[in-house]
Amino acid sequence: MSKLRFALIGCGRISKNHVGPLTEIPGAELVAVCDLVPERAQVWSKKFGIPSYTNYHTMLTHEQIDVVSILTPSGMHPFHAMDIMRRCRKHVVIEKPMALAWDDLAKMKATADECGVKIFPIYQNRYNKAVQQVRADLLSGALGKPMLGTVRVRWCRPQRYYDRDPWRGTWAMDGGALTNQGIHYLDLLQYLVGDVESVTARIATQLVTVEVEDTAVATLKFKNGALGVIEVTTAARPDDFEASISVLAGKGTAILTGIACNQLSTYTLDPSAAAKYSEEFPDAYGFGHWAFFRDVITDLQNQCPHPISFEEGTRAIRLLNSIYRSAEDNREVFLDDGLPSHNLGKPDSKLSALYETPITTE
Repeated sequence: MSKLRFALIGCGRISKNHVGPLTEIPGAELVAVCDLVPERAQVWSKKFGIPSYTNYHTMLTHEQIDVVSILTPSGMHPFHAMDIMRRCRKHVVIEKPMALAWDDLAKMKATADECGVKIFPIYQNRYNKAVQQVRADLLSGALGKPMLGTVRVRWCRPQRYYDRDPWRGTWAMDGGALTNQGIHYLDLLQYLVGDVESVTARIATQLVTVEVEDTAVATLKFKNGALGVIEVTTAARPDDFEASISVLAGKGTAILTGIACNQLSTYTLDPSAAAKYSEEFPDAYGFGHWAFFRDVITDLQNQCPHPISFEEGTRAIRLLNSIYRSAEDNREVFLDDGLPSHNLGKPDSKLSALYETPITTE
């Protein structure tokens, strides 16, 4: 069977975790890259002998491409995804967060269905050995019924981090600590414990000058009766200190730590197995992109649906919007009501114009 041809738009830090698997795993071929900053794209162009572009419309006209990875600023993900699906009928892989505004998700799904293509949202930490083992024992009942799930992210993002790019620290394009740093943990908490019924939250901006929060806390009630606590901050100083998820269940306790929930530091069900299911990661991105792209290829070759469906990808975005809405309205918010944040993903035409690409085929 022929290889699927992939291209990237956006060649920032995360691009290496797309380039790696797309140049190494069977069934994939990286055929082109694009970035508004030509030097970023040229890094991969020179290394792998593939074309680089500054205009993705030109790239999609000149190259034979099956799937496009969208690695642009967060607030541009829906725009770029829908534009590529509508104009070129290409499948899209989307880095986190898939969207900011809750209402954009329905538009993205409708566009994909109309164009006969698929959207693949990335939550690579689901593939971690520690995560998979805890989930398996929860699903089988070996750990018992979940009673309490907690998230603690205590990282450091100083002012210079937000000052690097115009989109950072804005409601229109970025969101705050919950959206940028916390989104994977919002996903994993529900992946392990279950769907959230309601949330009560507060947010604050403590140590930086930005629109969005650098500190957030929330209490949760899950549909299965479990309770939850979320604490996410980028106001830890002077370094990153912790990123963990704890699951307390009727027959045992699991605590996942490490830079990206890659360490099973406590596992009372089988303490000797903790080391077996722990991994060493070089950075917070881990190794999950390799397995993720293998599943994309398997899906598109009509062998097996991707385990992270579009609908699965929406769960973290719904919880994210509900947390913000609770903090904005100062009340408990029920997720089934589908209430969007008042602020997250609100349009900013001047800011988005910086990242839009003129339509041309030259």
